[in-house]
Amino acid sequence: MTAAQQTIHVGGEWRAALSGATREIIDPADATAFALVAEGGVQDTDDAVAAARAAFDAGSWPRTPVAERAALLRRVADLLKRDRELIGSLESQDAGKTLEEGRVDVDCVRDAFLYFADLVANEDGGGRVVDAGSDEIRSVVVHEPVGVCALITPWNYPLLQASWKIAPALAAGNTFVIKPSEITPLSTVVLVELLLEAGLPLGAANVVTGPGDTVGARLAEHPDVDLVSFTGGLVSGTKVARAAADSVKKVALELGGKNPNVVFADACATPEGFDTAVDQALNAAFIHSGQVCSAGSRLIVEASLRERFVAELSRRAAHIRLGRGTDEGVECGPLVSAAQLARTEEYVASALGEGAVLRAGGERPAGAGYFYRPTVLDRCHRRMRVVREEVFGPVLTVETFETEDEAVALANDTEFGLAGAVWTADEDRAQRVAARLRHGTVWINDFHPYLPQAEWGGFGKSGIGRELGPSGLAEYRETKHIYRNLAPRPVRWFAGETQKDQA
Repeated sequence: MTAAQQTIHVGGEWRAALSGATREIIDPADATAFALVAEGGVQDTDDAVAAARAAFDAGSWPRTPVAERAALLRRVADLLKRDRELIGSLESQDAGKTLEEGRVDVDCVRDAFLYFADLVANEDGGGRVVDAGSDEIRSVVVHEPVGVCALITPWNYPLLQASWKIAPALAAGNTFVIKPSEITPLSTVVLVELLLEAGLPLGAANVVTGPGDTVGARLAEHPDVDLVSFTGGLVSGTKVARAAADSVKKVALELGGKNPNVVFADACATPEGFDTAVDQALNAAFIHSGQVCSAGSRLIVEASLRERFVAELSRRAAHIRLGRGTDEGVECGPLVSAAQLARTEEYVASALGEGAVLRAGGERPAGAGYFYRPTVLDRCHRRMRVVREEVFGPVLTVETFETEDEAVALANDTEFGLAGAVWTADEDRAQRVAARLRHGTVWINDFHPYLPQAEWGGFGKSGIGRELGPSGLAEYRETKHIYRNLAPRPVRWFAGETQKDQA
């Protein structure tokens, strides 16, 4: 990693913040500082945008042949494989997740770079030919890079979310400035170092570590930024959209969700089915301590199954092993910060005050760090804040239904629409419910997997646009129609003066 404090990269130079300000990075497992980074400001951001602008307007990357761009992305994937343990461990310490989760994140980042490398390499470089109805017209639609991209990423999956933006942005031929979360910036700094090691031209990749209300806000409003891609909370996302509106730049927003996990009784008719559904409900809610935008934090279970299902779910939740993510046998790490811990506690207290029944967790364990026990709240209903709002903590709410229509209504009764799941042994029901759920990703008899080939994003207040898949690449492109007349001749629409001259 670059030297402590010199975590701002502008036009090929690693440097400290112009103000000299720094920020301590906290290990959430023990609440101690373990790294120091530059705390960039508005001028640092302006410098980074200027570097990216110059690299796009006059640099080589936008004009680099597609095959060479794809080859660079593949070299980055090789470097990620080489440094898997180092980066996975860093991601674990920085974000609080288990070491195995950190390793999996690195693997998924590699997959993203390889996918977008293959996607652009296999495209027809000549564009899409349009039939204009005449042999004298040649019409083609081509795609070009959008320009300078501002990439603003969250604290929960810092490396993965960075890759979902950087890989397609570079594949399309853009330059960028990335602002990682001020809470978990370290793996993004390493990723930019790997891009440079792989041979990316100077100025194409720039990073400014710093807070959202200065660095992020400036990126969103900057007139020389052509696109802003933001992943984070709804409140911050709406601020980004407003700031971007004055310059009418392209905007892509991924703003989280309140994701239903619908379990029909027939999915649990066998011991194996019951065990799998319970196990997956735990995974849905408590992976990375629930700090996942697609977390299945709303269990919606058929009434006839509720008591047996919730009892077993709560029993297993109480046995989840908490601890430092790098320690042997740990299944769940801490929350990322003291603020996130306090937020989780407040949501649980409000739910209990509104009548929820605590079945597991609901407290901090003894000791240091920002830990909170996996929590199951039974007897919940849609009027509760904990059911309506995104907690981003290890909190699972339980609602019940009697009919399929009721299940769908509950699952869709949210202002978000990122992801959801349905568990059933009935194939026809599975297809019906999946078709009716207003969520960007729907899993049937599973929860959480994603594919880099498939678009990711949501309905409603879960955001605008898509990441991954062909649409994820399209976000970073402009579409141009080139119309060529092979046999130009006068139109004579306005022929008056011509006729006078001829007379």
